[in-house]
Amino acid sequence: MTNASERSRAFAAREPATLVVALALLLGLQPVTTDLYLPALPGLARELGGPLGLAQLTLSALILAFGCSQLVIGPLADRLGRRSVLAGGLVLYAAAAVASAASDSLHMLIACRALQGVGLAAAVVCARAMVRDLYRPAEGARVMSQALTGLGVIALASPVVGGIVAAAWGWRAALAVTGLFAALTLALLLARVPETLAAPNPQALQPGPLLATWGRMLRHPVFIAWTLLITCTYGGLYTYLAGSSFIFIDVLGLSRTGYGMVLAGSSLSYIAGTFWCRRLLSRHGLAGAVRRGSLVTMGAGVALAASAALGWAHPLAVALPQAVFAFGHGVHQPCAQAAVAGPFPAHAGTASALSGFTMSLVAFGIGGWLGVALDGTLLPFLLTMAVACGLTALVGLTLVQRHGEPRRDDSRP
Repeated sequence: MTNASERSRAFAAREPATLVVALALLLGLQPVTTDLYLPALPGLARELGGPLGLAQLTLSALILAFGCSQLVIGPLADRLGRRSVLAGGLVLYAAAAVASAASDSLHMLIACRALQGVGLAAAVVCARAMVRDLYRPAEGARVMSQALTGLGVIALASPVVGGIVAAAWGWRAALAVTGLFAALTLALLLARVPETLAAPNPQALQPGPLLATWGRMLRHPVFIAWTLLITCTYGGLYTYLAGSSFIFIDVLGLSRTGYGMVLAGSSLSYIAGTFWCRRLLSRHGLAGAVRRGSLVTMGAGVALAASAALGWAHPLAVALPQAVFAFGHGVHQPCAQAAVAGPFPAHAGTASALSGFTMSLVAFGIGGWLGVALDGTLLPFLLTMAVACGLTALVGLTLVQRHGEPRRDDSRP
């Protein structure tokens, strides 16, 4: 065991709360990036003189850059270490946030948000890889669930903070706040969190070895099972985030305040799910926790399909099943994020990145599908959500049960 590995493990044992806070901030940068500026979106479209559709590309460009850049950032983190890639990514993110706040056109803002997506990818990929560096998959899932509880709190607060800042100081201030969040996260990391990668991989960025590593991952049943699980459950979450404002406000006639309460309820249900996840892990292990979470997700899918079949056009017919889905997501997400790199401790960054790229690719496809399918009724949205729930439950009850528990050669941190 190297000195660096010994120091990082000692830190994790000595200051577990600091590590969980750091992970929560890194992972929480995602809802900060996507949710905090949403209340300011109409204002920036008006001030910069562009249509709302062009303004919405500020989110699409960010998601596309976030997904694609992971394929490079993951191997880079395996080659150079987590701290250096994190530091570079957070500096890029903060600088892009400042440039976003100073943008004088929507096209410039779109470019800056894409750069923020690259910085965000560094934060998320390295956070997941750090968990694998320090913990076996089952223990890593417990730590990840604690960090994702923090993410849930950040997700709950982000649109509220964004609305207050935008109302008081305008959209530029809301974008600047995202940079401030990244700067504070970087300060904590540099001051308190050591390097967690025990031995950098000098071949991580070489095309031949990298392609061979990707090939091994894409053929490995453990990686396939957990990647499919996290991709399916994230597909349901993204469907909700991308389409729920249209459904609740335009179709069901809910006020913006009422819609905010629905989002808050979903976030609270997700937070409760992460607490339940930790209890399940201690009693039933990874596969057992996912089995029980999958039954919850299946129930949400059945309720959504029933709402679609029976034509229940009421906000509760959507909000309640979604809250149930969010509860199950609070089990699936930490388990899958911690376990997906289990068989590849020497390539944790690459494994986390390849899984994250798959998630982003599916999310981008769902966004395109919803843009075509949403027709002013509840049916396309409800059926898309129900399919995502059904696929998540199917993977959780089959592939994860068959391959999800760590094998002996996957157990070392």
